Amino acid sequence: MDEQALGMKGDRSGMAPNHSGKSETPDRAPLAVEGDAYAFCTTCAFSSACVAAGYDKRELAELHCLIEHVGPFEPGAHVFRAGDRFRSIYAVRSGMVKTMTMGVDGREHVLGFYLPSEVVGLNAIYPERYPCDAIALEETEFCRFSFPAMSELAARVPIVLQHLLRMLSKELGMASHLAGDHTADERMAAFLVDLGERYMRLGVRDWHFRLSMSRTDIANHLRLASETVSRVLGRFRAQQLVYIEGRDVQLLDPTRMRALASPVLDP
Repeated sequence: MDEQALGMKGDRSGMAPNHSGKSETPDRAPLAVEGDAYAFCTTCAFSSACVAAGYDKRELAELHCLIEHVGPFEPGAHVFRAGDRFRSIYAVRSGMVKTMTMGVDGREHVLGFYLPSEVVGLNAIYPERYPCDAIALEETEFCRFSFPAMSELAARVPIVLQHLLRMLSKELGMASHLAGDHTADERMAAFLVDLGERYMRLGVRDWHFRLSMSRTDIANHLRLASETVSRVLGRFRAQQLVYIEGRDVQLLDPTRMRALASPVLDP
């Protein structure tokens, strides 16, 4: 398995069946579709919470005025660097980004991966400097929000503050789950199920998605050796839990995978 792909070739025993006997090309996360005077963009980080609370775009015009579209950032480009002064949070419109820190030993530690509609930079609220690097994994665009202005808006519109706190809590929760004493199989299953669920919320079908990150990034994030990631994925494939072809992955038995992941996702 090389750095650019999971490196496993599919065959009929580990392939999602269809009429041709071949796996369909996985759905990509949808590109952001611009909203209008009434509707939010399709990948808006705040739309679901606002709509659920009874707000439409007209009633949150102040929030929309805070948005600056930035990008595209090419793969490998920094969105921000550790130590930069914190001024904004970034909601992914399209693409994928990873956050990482560099240890004193020069080793990279991958903190997380972010898909469209997810927000990067919330962990910089205190001490007002970004504690990590954010790096595009594929061509990526963002909505950039001025945080001082958003803080003023959140004081007047409770749903904005509540949603910010919910996103921050989710980010901290996943990090704490991975810190537990879990097996390699549990960690990998949790990673794939969590990623698959996030893609499904974006409209991707059949648990079939593409991994934009390298094997090394996955291993680093899960606190496993790269060779362990290869072995676990090979075992999942042999058990017909997943289909893998290069970077394309499909969960063939999401129920069993969710049960395997439960010690991490439902501690």
